[in-house]
Amino acid sequence: MDQSTHIPVLYTEVLDLLVPLPGGQYIDGTLGAGGHTTGILEASAPDGRVLVFDRDLEAIQFTRRRLERFGERVVYLNTSYAMMDKLARENGFTAVKGVLLDLGLSSRQLADGSRGFSFLKEGPLDMRFDSSSEATAADLVNYLTKDELVAIFKRYGEVNRSERIAQAIVANRPLHTTAALADLIKAEIGQRGRIHPATQVFQALRIAVNDELVELERGIEAAIDVLEPGGRLAIISFHSLEDRIVKHTFRDLSKDCICPPEQPICNCNVRAKVRLITRRAVKASADEVSANPRSRSARLRVIEKL
Repeated sequence: MDQSTHIPVLYTEVLDLLVPLPGGQYIDGTLGAGGHTTGILEASAPDGRVLVFDRDLEAIQFTRRRLERFGERVVYLNTSYAMMDKLARENGFTAVKGVLLDLGLSSRQLADGSRGFSFLKEGPLDMRFDSSSEATAADLVNYLTKDELVAIFKRYGEVNRSERIAQAIVANRPLHTTAALADLIKAEIGQRGRIHPATQVFQALRIAVNDELVELERGIEAAIDVLEPGGRLAIISFHSLEDRIVKHTFRDLSKDCICPPEQPICNCNVRAKVRLITRRAVKASADEVSANPRSRSARLRVIEKL
């Protein structure tokens, strides 16, 4: 890979475990800045192809220019990776050898204040991956009830003092900017340590706006369906909610029986669909964390379709 370009999280580990081969068909469900896609294309040269998905049209437009040299070896789709099973076949990807999902936000999304993903950047409370979607984070913050906000904060952010934060939001509405929300949360509950108290609230709102956990569950199912036997699915997650879904789903898919342990005879008729390639999550090396602190929370898990 050209070292002048950004090297994405766990780049070497992804390529080592996904094992791209010349002529192979691959799917990158989260194109972003295209770092992983570039690695897959280079490893599968001269005729490997990659079908890429991204709900963010700006990401596709930006990265398409960076990947121009690969020509028709890349097919771009501006939609959710949860649709990959249907759309892969429609686009001629019928023998897929590998699928990658990198669930982290791209540095471009975080740096663009107008997208509203980061409380460190002044901007509107948006947080949509797909700007054509209707509901924004501002809609949730300003129109949901206190109880509905509490449920989102607890479920998607595991936020401490969710009720206190939700009450403060309701009492101070309307809130339309990232700074206004972040400042309100900090004023209400204070800050202990280096982690900003709005971090998990912003995570929870982003997940809710984009329905990310449902998309992940559907995406895993779609990936298993589209992979050929021996094909691999690699997923990088960045927080415990995502990693828990990936870990438990991979474990369940690798089992020949899901009957309760106390049941003496199996009658579930379940057979394993995958083999675990990584028994434990692969984490970034100390060198990578030093060069890119954001990689500290990355967790990579890989399975192989039977």
